[in-house]
Parts: sequence; C-alpha cells; structure tokens
Amino acid sequence: MTMQHKSASAADEIIQLDVSGMTCAACAGRVERALNKIDGATATVNYGTERAAISGISVEDVPRAIAQVERAGYGAHLRAGDDDPWSTRSTEVRISSLRRRLVTSALLTVPLMDITIVLALVPEWRFPGWEWVCALLALPIVTWAAWPFHRATIRNLRHGAVSMDTLVSLGIAASYGWALLTLFLGLGASGQNGYWLGFGITPDGADSIYLDVAAGMTTFQLAGRYFEARSRRKAGDVLGALSALTATHVRVLRGGESNIEPIEDLRIGDTFVVLPGETIPADGTVSAGTAAVDASMMTGEPAPVPAVPGDRLIGGTISTDGRLEIEATAIGANTQLAQMAAFTEQAQARKAGVQALVDRIVRWFVPAVIVFSILVAAGWALSGAPMQHAFAVGISVLIIACPCALGLATPTALMVGIGRAATLGILIKGHDALEASGRIDTVVLDKTGTLTTGRMTVQQITALGVSEDELWRLAASAESGSEHPIARAIHTAGPGSEELLRLERFTALPGLGVDARVAGRQVVLGNPALIRDRGVLVSDSAEQAVDHAHACGYTAILVACDGDLIGVLGLADAVKPYAADSVAALIEQRLEVVLLTGDSQSAGERIASELGIDRVHAGVLPMQKAEIIRALQQEGRKVAMVGDGINDAVALATADLGLALATGTDIALKAADIILVRDDIRVVPDAITIARKTLSTIRVNLIWAFGYNVAAIPIAAAGLLNPLIAAAAMSLSSVLVVYNSLRIQKVQPMHH
Repeated sequence: MTMQHKSASAADEIIQLDVSGMTCAACAGRVERALNKIDGATATVNYGTERAAISGISVEDVPRAIAQVERAGYGAHLRAGDDDPWSTRSTEVRISSLRRRLVTSALLTVPLMDITIVLALVPEWRFPGWEWVCALLALPIVTWAAWPFHRATIRNLRHGAVSMDTLVSLGIAASYGWALLTLFLGLGASGQNGYWLGFGITPDGADSIYLDVAAGMTTFQLAGRYFEARSRRKAGDVLGALSALTATHVRVLRGGESNIEPIEDLRIGDTFVVLPGETIPADGTVSAGTAAVDASMMTGEPAPVPAVPGDRLIGGTISTDGRLEIEATAIGANTQLAQMAAFTEQAQARKAGVQALVDRIVRWFVPAVIVFSILVAAGWALSGAPMQHAFAVGISVLIIACPCALGLATPTALMVGIGRAATLGILIKGHDALEASGRIDTVVLDKTGTLTTGRMTVQQITALGVSEDELWRLAASAESGSEHPIARAIHTAGPGSEELLRLERFTALPGLGVDARVAGRQVVLGNPALIRDRGVLVSDSAEQAVDHAHACGYTAILVACDGDLIGVLGLADAVKPYAADSVAALIEQRLEVVLLTGDSQSAGERIASELGIDRVHAGVLPMQKAEIIRALQQEGRKVAMVGDGINDAVALATADLGLALATGTDIALKAADIILVRDDIRVVPDAITIARKTLSTIRVNLIWAFGYNVAAIPIAAAGLLNPLIAAAAMSLSSVLVVYNSLRIQKVQPMHH
C-alpha cells in the first residue's frame, strides 16, 4: 500500500531544484538532458529562473537528481520556496563576484589601453621591456577576472560539451596567447606587417601586442554578464513579491484572549485577530469588526475596500484602519495567495514551444561558430592577409556570433510578464496561454457572475387586489425559508424581519418556485407555468405585467395567495460596475465580443444593449456552451471564453483561451488557462493586454537576437569589425534583450 501510494503521489508531484553554475541556455539544456536520464523522470530546466522542475520522481529520489546535476558539472539544491536561503545566497554571491571582477578588470584595462595607445603612437616614449610590463598588467584581467568564463569552459570540455562561455574564453585566451607569442618571437618591436587592431591603426612597434583586445573583451563581457544577472534578479523579484506577502505569525483568539503563534499552528475554524496595519495571515470570513482592507498587492485594486462581518477576505491583504476578527476558511497551501504563488511558479518553470527550438539551435550553434571562425581565419591567411589580421577576424567572428541574447530572449520575457500579471491579479498558467492570446479574435463572455453580479434584484412590482406592503409581506415571508438567489432578492427588497409573518410550512419546487404556508394562508410564488398548474386565474392586467417584465429582460415571478393572483414581480441581475468599459476595451483590441447566457433572449438582449454587445446566444444550457464555442471555432475563429461557474468548465477547456474569475468554482479554475483574481471585470481586457504584450516582447527579443547574429557574422567575417567592438556589441545585445523584457513591468491596468 505504501509503495502504491508513493508512486501515485510521485506521478503527480513536481520536484523543484535550484540549479547553480548555469551561464547560458546551452547549460540549461545539458542539465535537462542529465535529469531526463533518471528512470520515469520528465524534467524542464529554465535558464531564466535557474530552476529545474521534475515530474515522475518522489522526494526520496531528490539526492539522485542532485547527483545527476552535479555529474553534469553544476550545483543543485531542493527548492524551499522563494526565500530559499541557498538560492538567494547563490544569486548574491554570483552578483558580488561579478562586480568585483568587473571593477578590477575595468581599473586595469583603462591604464593598459592608455599605455599601449601612447607607446604605439609615440615610439620615443618606449622603454626596454615595456611590452612585458603591459603583458603583466593584463595577466590578472585574463586570468582572475575572466575566470568565470574559463571555469565554465573547462567544466563543459570535461563533459565533452561547449557553451557560449566557450566562445568568450577561447577569444580571451587566443588574444592573450597571440600577444605572448609575438613577444617570444620578437614580432612586437619589429614593425614588420604591423596591424594594431584595437583602434584600427598601424603604428610601428606596438602592433602585434594583442593585450588591448584580451583585456577589453573581458571587461565588456563581465559588464554584460553583471548587468544581465542584476536585471534577471529584478525580473524574478516581481514574482518573489507574491510570496513575501505571506505572514509568518498569527494572533489566534483562544478563550477570549489573543496569542501570537506561528502561522503553521493555525487551523481551519480558528478565529484570529488582525490589528490596523497588519497583514491578514490566511483566507477567512470576518466575524467581528470593520476595516478598510488594502488588496492592491494581490489584486491590483487601487483603493481599500470596506470589510464588514460576513465578508470573505484573502490572506496577504492588509487591514488599514480597523481591528478585525476573522474565522479561518483556508490555510497554508490552500490559501488563495499560496495558490497564486504556486500557479505563477509553475508557469515560469514551463518553457515556451519556441524556447525548445532556441535550445536546439544553441546546442549546435556554438560548435558551428568555433569551426566557422577557424575557417574564416584560415581563409584570410591563405588569401595573403597578415597573420595578425587573419587572427583578428577569426576572433571577431568567435565573439560576435555568441548567441547569449538568443538564450535570454524567451525566459526573461516570460518571467517578467507572468510576474507583472500576478501583481495585477492575473494568473497566467503558462506560455501556451500567452501564445493563444496572440491569436484570439473573439471573446465569449458568460453573463451571470461575469458581466453581472449574479445577485438578483427586484426591478418591477405590480400589486393586484392588495396593497404593495401586503404583497411584499406575504412574498418575503414565504421566501424566508429559501437560500435561492430569487428568494434572497425578494427577502432583501421586502420589509424588515420584524414585520415578516410566521412561516409554518415551506416546500421548494426546483425550477418552478415555492409553495409555503404563511400565518395560516397558502402562498405560491413562481413562474407562470406553476401558477397556471395550481389553477390560479391569470388576469389580463397580470399578463400585461408579465409581458412588460419579459420585454425588459426581467424574470417574472407571480405571487398567489389562497388561490388568487395578488402580484407580479420583475427581477433582474444587476450589471457589474465598469462592465461597459471592459467590453469597449475588448472591442478596441479588435476583438468580437459574444454574450452567452442561459437566460431568456430578452434578458440577454437587455444586457447586451446596455453593454454594447452585438451578438447574443441566449437560453443556452450548460452543456451547450461548449457547442457554441466549437461552432465559433468551426467558423475559423480563435475563441477566448470568460466564465466562473461549474457549468463553464467544459467551455473554458474547449476554448482556445480560457479565463476564469477567481470568485468561481475550483473546477472552473482548473479548466482555465488564465485565472482572474481581481474582483473587477476590467481585469479581462487587462489580461489580454499583458498576455499580448509579453508575447510581442518575446517576438521582438527573438527577432533582435536572430537578426543580430545573422547580420553580425558576415560583417565580422568580412574583416569590418574589430574584436573590441564585437565584444561590446555582443554584451550589449544581451543587456538590451533583458531591458526590453523589463519594460513589460510598465503595463498599466485600465483603472490606473
């Protein structure tokens, strides 16, 4: 039994490892291949987040997985959350190490390049052994400062592989080696065939000392790697902010006194106290107190919302100005905050389809570049060009072709886009949702609970033969025994509870109405079919009231007392605030909006006309919703479906893109691609906007990265690009890709 349980749980469980030592997308591919060699394991390694997600193994297999990563030449550690000290320390150590090496390299490179320029241009200033002084000045740069590149290269070669670092390390080593070779062979002071490539000049003497290229290349590469590492940490911090909202302690109310306890000790049903300015530690229902709750960090809602007894609150939000007593309804991993963080974590761990293609390209691209640079150098040498020039062209090709930007293009954009969406109350489950969002041309909106509040209100009242007060009293008293939305609407709109009559008997008639005995009188409320079935005469004036209700799109409820019809009530579902603005925003995004409802055609058309929607499908049964989606798809449309209920789950799964409101059911949330946490219908166009922005950023990054390599390699091979400029341009391209991804953080919601 134990073994069966273990294997079943292992199949569902995803083990997350933090991986250290990866320097490019090729490294991630190597770790991924190593992990996939474990029996039954399916691993995805994301270079952007520096994490490995492994399914098909259990926690007991983690040491084996870590050993596989270490055999591939990298470090790994079981992930313990966003504040995991191992991963945090690893990131900080890497950034501080890069900073130290960059500062040292820059401080030595500037005087080195100044000395070589001056001595190259002014021969009389040269002194005996000046070349060796320059070589010694460059030594710390090309060894200690450039060590991260050399270390990665040695590790990769030990495992029979190459990476982007191999290109950089080779370029630095070859440049410095060539400089030493010219010194040993005495070419440096000969003035023969001088070609000093650092600045494209050919003075006599300093020509063959190639130190400026080796030092400058190291400095530029370190600068690019340092700013890239900082930017990637900043991109990851967007997601880390979610988990940072979690409270570590809770003020639990026990025996009338509040005690501060670790959050792990809180149980469902416990009542806890939240004081002004404190974070609400778990999901719950307010049992006492009132306060304005700031949920901006969770939902993007700008203004604090009032919380009163009976209201549900989300953990991670803040009570700004009042003391609240809250009964816990969800704790630990079941809270909405924990699920948001988990969803976002999983989304960032997944790879876009295009990223898998990029990984395959990088895998063969690096060795191809090494071979090509050797062939180019040999070609120039055979054509009669000076060896120094041929060598320089080969180095330029080696450096400029490094596809670092290509490896960063997709994961950084995904990381920032998914993180930014989470801060706006939008949970994107993965890259497939982003890719689908770019193709969407039609949005289907479920009416109840999505465009409307889902709460019925009485819009029309027609009393027949009794006063309105009497009609209200009888109807509200009869419905006081029901929790049905229509019953609640009548009960809420009727007189206060102190005026209600005694309810003696209550029978719910599903789909029809209610039959009750109130203070000795028989009261029946329901649709016209129920009233006629009870033999009650429906007068012309009652028929007119029913027709008027239907014409307005209201639900008509007839009220009969002791066999006589005494009134007609017209009920409607109120439209959510900003629903019209949201529909207008979707139309501005060149999307066709379709309204889907199980209500009558007139009710659907009333809402549609109010919101500016042209196409309505009314009277749709739950199982027919998916058929409507399929019919639209057969027309050649790419459909997004927005819903919140159990009856929307099949339609959400059928649509090309499913968006579920977090106020809906668990089954609807599981079927959706994007979960909308913010209780504001404007979150729908916001979700489409940020998904499209992320997708377009990925495309721009890839176009830039591919275009850069395609354009730069021929220029370098033609001898038109010296190695220093090549090194600077390559580093700059990676930084530009990361910077372009960070711009997604500037996407603002509609209400901003």
